[in-house]
Amino acid sequence: MAEFTLDDLITALKEAAGADEGIALDDILDVPFADLGYDSLALFNTLNTIERERGITLPDETVVEATTPRMLLDAVNLGLATAG
Repeated sequence: MAEFTLDDLITALKEAAGADEGIALDDILDVPFADLGYDSLALFNTLNTIERERGITLPDETVVEATTPRMLLDAVNLGLATAG
């Protein structure tokens, strides 16, 4: 399966949790989700969206451990690699 990209993540975040109009979602790889306006519930919803769309299952602790987009991308791509 194709790599999960930052653009894919931004789309999933917007679909699952919306987007704060005051925050630009570019150059965000290492910005904590909390600083981007996304709490744990928003990330949980985003992970559910990603899992459903990509047909993977990620560990529950991903919501707590992946505190930045880069970390979440790494977790999703690892899940894709091990599922495929």
